[in-house]
Amino acid sequence: MSARKRKTSTSALVLIAPSLAVLAVVIGYPIVRAIWLSFQSDKHLDPATGVFVEGGFAGVQHYLYWLTQQCGDMTCPPGVIATDFWPSLRITIFFALVTVAVETVLGMWMATVMNRDFKGRGLLRAAVLVPWAIPTAVTAKLWQFIFADHGIINSLLGTNIGWTTDPWAARTAVIIADVWKTTPFMALLILAGLQMIPQDVYEAARVDGASKWQIFTKITLPLVKPALMVAILFRTLDALRMYDLPVILISSSSNSPTATISQLVVEDMRQGHFNSASALSTLVFLLIFFVAFVMIRFLGADISGRGKK
Repeated sequence: MSARKRKTSTSALVLIAPSLAVLAVVIGYPIVRAIWLSFQSDKHLDPATGVFVEGGFAGVQHYLYWLTQQCGDMTCPPGVIATDFWPSLRITIFFALVTVAVETVLGMWMATVMNRDFKGRGLLRAAVLVPWAIPTAVTAKLWQFIFADHGIINSLLGTNIGWTTDPWAARTAVIIADVWKTTPFMALLILAGLQMIPQDVYEAARVDGASKWQIFTKITLPLVKPALMVAILFRTLDALRMYDLPVILISSSSNSPTATISQLVVEDMRQGHFNSASALSTLVFLLIFFVAFVMIRFLGADISGRGKK
């Protein structure tokens, strides 16, 4: 390496060092702390002294508690039971798959419409972003009123569906609310990718006699794929961490038909089981890391923007 390149590398490292230090404190420390707590036993009452003492090293017992519903040598924590883990995991993955799939299709359609040149395009783009700008808690309360027993949906359909009590109706309500809120986010990212496509490519395709479907499948989709995969990646990771929408819209109970993994972590922490909750949050972190790795490594989600060699 030449002296000039070494000087440039050193200068770059000095400039980004403060940001790396902040990230290490804000992101690195909580992750390391949670992993460390996951291998520690909960505080317990010492019969000899009558005071609470630190539990000490517990190994992988907390992980086995969630994965196998076996407590091993430790005392099973009361309240939240490990049998809620696998149902919550299935519900979380179900929400992620369905919502991201629907939002991708609707977001692609919305982005295609907003990418056209017509009068009032700016107003349409601003209006589309309104649902995404509304806080999730407000969105959940809004849809809770809509899905009430005597709410707008049942009145319009002339039905008496228990949207917040029936398991599949409740899951459908969560999916509809989430799609309504986050589809504009998908559309915004996809629109950014569409605007990077040169217009002369479309003009050349029309001159060659390509149909609209051929233009979409042969030009638009391949060229917008990098932005599309990044949008799918961000939304998938966000959906796997879903918490506040099902809690406010349906129920905060860990055995609710819409209970997600994040909901189970929070409920476990509220009952004072910080070490087992740390183990569960570590499992969630590993799940999200695995999904992100697969999408970046094998599905073409190029978040660096450099593309494949």
